[in-house]
Amino acid sequence: MRLRTRSLYYSSMNEGDVPLDWRSANVTPSFKKGSRNQPENYRPVSLSQLSKVMESVIRDVITEHLDRYKLIRDSQHGFRRRRSCTTNILEFLGVVTDVVNQKGNVDVIFLDFTKAFDRVPHRRLLAKLQSHRIDGKVVRWAASWLTGRKQRVCIYGSSSHWADVLSGIQQGSVLGPLLFLIFINDLEDDIMNVILKFADDIKILRKVTNTTDGLRLQQDLNRLCDWADKWQMEFNIAKCKTMHTGSGSIEYDYSMEGHPFDVVTTEKDLGVLISSNLPKGGGTLL
Repeated sequence: MRLRTRSLYYSSMNEGDVPLDWRSANVTPSFKKGSRNQPENYRPVSLSQLSKVMESVIRDVITEHLDRYKLIRDSQHGFRRRRSCTTNILEFLGVVTDVVNQKGNVDVIFLDFTKAFDRVPHRRLLAKLQSHRIDGKVVRWAASWLTGRKQRVCIYGSSSHWADVLSGIQQGSVLGPLLFLIFINDLEDDIMNVILKFADDIKILRKVTNTTDGLRLQQDLNRLCDWADKWQMEFNIAKCKTMHTGSGSIEYDYSMEGHPFDVVTTEKDLGVLISSNLPKGGGTLL
């Protein structure tokens, strides 16, 4: 049995062909937050044990390549060795408190993508894999793994009809998170201000003393919109937030596509409640 399975893996890689069974997923809804009556508040998670073993091998090969050539930006803290929610928050708090302790002000924008993993366009993702000089055999296997997928929702012993999956990265997979990091890796190209990422959780911040500083941060938000348009992603503007820290903030109004952001004094970020009255308020672990 082990020899058959190993032979299947070798054939799959050499031929760049992923068996249809590995691309047909029974999806289990995983609740995120909000109302349990709204379908958008559930994360679709699918599992295939045979596929996961092969994905682990591919993930390790790609990770070794990315690490060797330092291809993933330092701003990314998600799904990386020696990086985590903790390193992301510590770096963020370090930047903000240094400025606030010197009587300065920092404006922070918390950004939210709409269905980030589900919207990733496959052809553009494969182009980014190639741009990172990942081996052609691996790219061919990834192309087969991504395309021709089908899924159905299974819950309480019942299942829906099969539906074609035309975009997105399989949630609950081993390889998916790494592919997403590659896809979003160039997000900060041409961005002038500090940006921090944990997978699709994005913060951008700047010391803001006058309207010129605020305008420069707004210009970066415009560039992020341009990136999203180019790569067929979308920001959930209704969930994007502004936080003004420091006692003398000019309270610049930020927006995307003409829609202003809500201004908050506290925000839950990666499990930590961040308060605008830093450093006194700091962050509280929830």
